[in-house]
Amino acid sequence: MDRLQSLQVFVAVAEAESFAAGARAVGLSAPSATRGVNALEDRLGARLFTRTTRRVRLTDVGQTYLEDARHVLAQLQAADEAAAGAAITPVGQLRITCSNEFGRIYVAPVLTEFLDTYPDVRADVVMVDRIVNMVEEGFDVAVRLGALPSSGLSAVRVGQVRRIVCATPGYLARAGTPQVPADLKGHRIVSAGRVSPVTDWRFGRDQQHAVRVRPRLSMSSVAAAIAVARQGWGLVRVLSYQVGPDLVDGTLQTVLEEFEPDPLPIHLVHVEGRRAPAKVRAFVDFAKDRLRAVSVLN
Repeated sequence: MDRLQSLQVFVAVAEAESFAAGARAVGLSAPSATRGVNALEDRLGARLFTRTTRRVRLTDVGQTYLEDARHVLAQLQAADEAAAGAAITPVGQLRITCSNEFGRIYVAPVLTEFLDTYPDVRADVVMVDRIVNMVEEGFDVAVRLGALPSSGLSAVRVGQVRRIVCATPGYLARAGTPQVPADLKGHRIVSAGRVSPVTDWRFGRDQQHAVRVRPRLSMSSVAAAIAVARQGWGLVRVLSYQVGPDLVDGTLQTVLEEFEPDPLPIHLVHVEGRRAPAKVRAFVDFAKDRLRAVSVLN
């Protein structure tokens, strides 16, 4: 097994935390993968994995080596793609990260249309409700909601979302419509995932005004919390895109609009800028136009 293949096997095993699964990912048998990693460790004179009967874990040395190996493989892939014309024609694997709900509602439909348009592109989408390190974790594009920190990455703004409080017209008719944030203390509150913290809801342009609420119901799933609100059970605080169709058809109605915080911007973030591979530039241009056309994101 040559050094390049050893690196590929090492990365696959590290990501799968399993020799068998890692071997399948690169089209090898588990014994071949094991021999390849053993040979790599012998050559380096360092142990990269801690092995148990159930799984394998990276050592500290292995974790550092993984980041370097990913970088080497990414550079090699970029060189191969450039030589094959990828700088001009979108080809190869596109890795995208985004939040769960935004990815489900908006990114997935755009991406499938993009793949239909560019048949030589494959896609891997990781939907997680956290900010990932794009470079270290090997992503080409990230969809970010919120202010962006200073970085060397390129960003294209595609819209914005509001942090809203809403309920059904039926609930508001029964319980009354809150006129100021303090009125929330007299209402049934549903806490929805990370969007609405359990204790403090902040309002105002600089979020300087906090109201301490005591949710009757706290749910880790935003979709489940919205479903409860749709049943007329109480008030929920979510991001406007998550209930776009409900607001349009009147199923849910916003309250306290004049007290809302400033909207959160939405950006497509990518690496390499103008030197990005064609697959990245094509997707950013493709997604930008379609996301900007969505009314609830503007």
